[in-house]
Amino acid sequence: MPSFFRLHTAKLLALLALANALLLLYLGAGDLKSLQQWSWADISGEGGSAVLTLLWLCLILNSRPAGRITTLLTLGLGLMFLAWWVDTLDEFIQLPPAIHWDHWLESVPMSCGLLLLTYGLYHWHHEQLAISAQLQKRERLFREHRYFDRVTPLSGAQYLRRQIDLTLQANEQKPTSLIALDVDDFDAVNQHYGHSEGDRVLQALSQLLLLNLRPQDLLCRLAGDRFVILLPHTGEAVASNIATELQQAVSSFAYRSSEQGERIRLQVSVAVVMAGSETPEQLLERLQLALCRVRQPLALRA
Repeated sequence: MPSFFRLHTAKLLALLALANALLLLYLGAGDLKSLQQWSWADISGEGGSAVLTLLWLCLILNSRPAGRITTLLTLGLGLMFLAWWVDTLDEFIQLPPAIHWDHWLESVPMSCGLLLLTYGLYHWHHEQLAISAQLQKRERLFREHRYFDRVTPLSGAQYLRRQIDLTLQANEQKPTSLIALDVDDFDAVNQHYGHSEGDRVLQALSQLLLLNLRPQDLLCRLAGDRFVILLPHTGEAVASNIATELQQAVSSFAYRSSEQGERIRLQVSVAVVMAGSETPEQLLERLQLALCRVRQPLALRA
């Protein structure tokens, strides 16, 4: 909780200062009501609403990072709190009949607060949908812990073969494609920066690839610096477009070493095949041959 107050002291102090200014405004313009004039039902309803709105505001500030959505929610709840606060002051302070600005202080902040809160909740909803989409990409990876790769947060070759078999059986009439990605000259990264840094590069690369795939695609680490992506319901043309986009994403990847902070540039070779009437082993073998053909010109140039 102390960290919460350090992060949001300015927001809370500003809100309390406005509430105090409204209290002084009412005290200067009106007179305190007698105890007999108090309506305890209105006091508990309006005052309780103000307290709950302030509590919601504190929960939002304590649970969300800074950003546009948090700002919208904070402004909306803050204005709603001030509107309920003014309603509560009416129960204790009697303003002269000639004064009409109190109605504006009640209605305008509440209306604006509800609009801002609704707009913030709308964007929060879309943020949660985006987060759920990313979690769905990882769901299959966490079902079978024994198939996890020891370095990356991905499954390995055994799990890949199993999923290829299940996909081909379930989608006999629909196309299925595979993409192979092999990091070019990855041994140089291990030699220059060490194997620990190389492992971190593979972990970061795995996250990058996951973020650029569709929810139904499955990314696995086949071996070493070689990755394979299973694309259900995908023809070879679409798979080739995805492979090209992944290749471009990797070439633009700005990974920096942990010690010197220098950029480690990566390039990948990609190959695409569409599944036919074959076993997972035969399909993977055909994919490996396609990747070898792609990499052969690189080996000749080296």
